[in-house]
Amino acid sequence: MGFSKRTSYIDISGIRRMFELSKGEDTINLGLGEPDFPIPPESKEAVRQALDADFTHYTPGKGIIELREGIASKLKRNGIFADPEEIIVTSGASEALEIVLLALVDSGDEVIIPDPGFVSYAPLTRIAGGVPVSFVVTEENSFEFDPAAIEEKITDRTKAIILNSPGNPTGALTRKKDVKEIAGLADDHGIFVISDEVYDEIIYMGEHYSIGRYTDLAITVNAFSKTYAMTGLRLGYLHAREDAVEEILKIHQYVQASTCSLSQAAAVAALKSGDGFTKEMVRTLAKRRDLIVGLLSEIEGVRCLKPGGAFYVFPNVSELGRSAELAMSILKNTGVIVTPGTAFGKKGEGYIRLSYATSEENIVEGVGRIAKYLNIYMGQR
Repeated sequence: MGFSKRTSYIDISGIRRMFELSKGEDTINLGLGEPDFPIPPESKEAVRQALDADFTHYTPGKGIIELREGIASKLKRNGIFADPEEIIVTSGASEALEIVLLALVDSGDEVIIPDPGFVSYAPLTRIAGGVPVSFVVTEENSFEFDPAAIEEKITDRTKAIILNSPGNPTGALTRKKDVKEIAGLADDHGIFVISDEVYDEIIYMGEHYSIGRYTDLAITVNAFSKTYAMTGLRLGYLHAREDAVEEILKIHQYVQASTCSLSQAAAVAALKSGDGFTKEMVRTLAKRRDLIVGLLSEIEGVRCLKPGGAFYVFPNVSELGRSAELAMSILKNTGVIVTPGTAFGKKGEGYIRLSYATSEENIVEGVGRIAKYLNIYMGQR
């Protein structure tokens, strides 16, 4: 008995691997990209009412119309004029990314992805039969996407470019002029841009620019997981022009059929009245960001940029050793989970990712343990 070759092309993510290794009761998790907030109270009430109304059956494949209309209004605020029929509601942004790649990519086609970049981009490309082609995102450029670095990777086999702003793992925002230039590359070469915008409302400095403003070759992927702390409800969506949506829908109907009805009810309520929730969450996260950047910057051998969005810092620890070994050493000696930069690509070597989507107490204690250990560690080298 054997398994498919595609499973040999992928591995357990570096994030998941660190979680599996952490078993102590005194563990502090600075590796998890999940807001530690409850969902909006309006969403909780909407789920209760949906249960009372027995709203527990299949929904339309694209999602309930009330939700798609709400999403269309949200996209309009981002400068994207979307018809509800151009929207598919998915089981998280993860499903959206998967079905988009399955709809676009044939065997041997290339997908241009950032390095370092979100852990799923390369494996999902390989699962679709494609070849991930990395462009480098550098600390010297504040981890912002460089259109020139993308352009030099375009070939006759390129099917898509993946854009992510604010970015994971770096928290960097892509500037308006660069977003417009990437849109121009897409138009010039006839290449779709898959724009992962799950952190688009978690911004502290600067502004988010959706590439869907500038080209109809944009496929916008988003979710309710981060904006409304609904990671467990698994609800995302995508928007694309009509012909692309119809092709992607073919994949969605067999992969998922329809998305959880109760999650859709929660999302409708969040879109109607969750704006204050998100703004308060961002204010809290901004304080945590400032706290963790300040604490990390006091550690000898650590250099940390202040991110403009999301809820991660991506400090340079190259003076201290290799990323994976250092992350493992920190876990074993302090009980603090961090994610090695190499989980996000080869160019993540020399970095670790820490999430500040946790309490200030955990941040102070966790970074304090790391600092104490690294002072000893550096003294022994």
